[in-house]
Amino acid sequence: MATGLALGGDVEQALESVGVPSYVLDTTGVVRWINPAAERLLGDIRGRHYTSVVAPEDTRRAHELFSRKVFGTAQATEATGVLVSTAGTRVTVELSAVPLVSGERVVGVFGLVEERHDETLTAPHQHLTPRQVEVLRLLEQGRSTKQIAAELHLSIETVRNHIRRLFRALGVHSRLEAVAAARAAPRPETG
Repeated sequence: MATGLALGGDVEQALESVGVPSYVLDTTGVVRWINPAAERLLGDIRGRHYTSVVAPEDTRRAHELFSRKVFGTAQATEATGVLVSTAGTRVTVELSAVPLVSGERVVGVFGLVEERHDETLTAPHQHLTPRQVEVLRLLEQGRSTKQIAAELHLSIETVRNHIRRLFRALGVHSRLEAVAAARAAPRPETG
């Protein structure tokens, strides 16, 4: 059985023309390549560490996902989050990424970025912890306690505790109220 992409074509040149924002990170997390669609969305981020374009409230989760690919514990990851363009604009996105492998070794990460116009994620609340913001985002996406636990690699009881503390912080009593309160909260100014 043949493996690899033995078509004889120039994959990088083809990806330059694709309308979907795409990127390549090295194993240290530095952006080594972006296509023009990604540059239009985020600006020229080549040579910068990926965390420099991840919204502060999403940095921890981004690091977890990146590490899982680099250490070979995830074949692929998908996540919704917020990136910050070089102009300072917050962009809600869906990210899909896979490790780039040469032989047995991970040599980088390839990803696709889809801008989400139809889904408004919460802006960070000053009084919420980064983990509470993560849990709130997953609640907004309709995730169950069990699904949140699996995605964040936490026990179900730990997620329940985070949800209870989130409710107290927002002054609400249900998931629906938490999502409504988050969406009604004033958004920070963007550059």
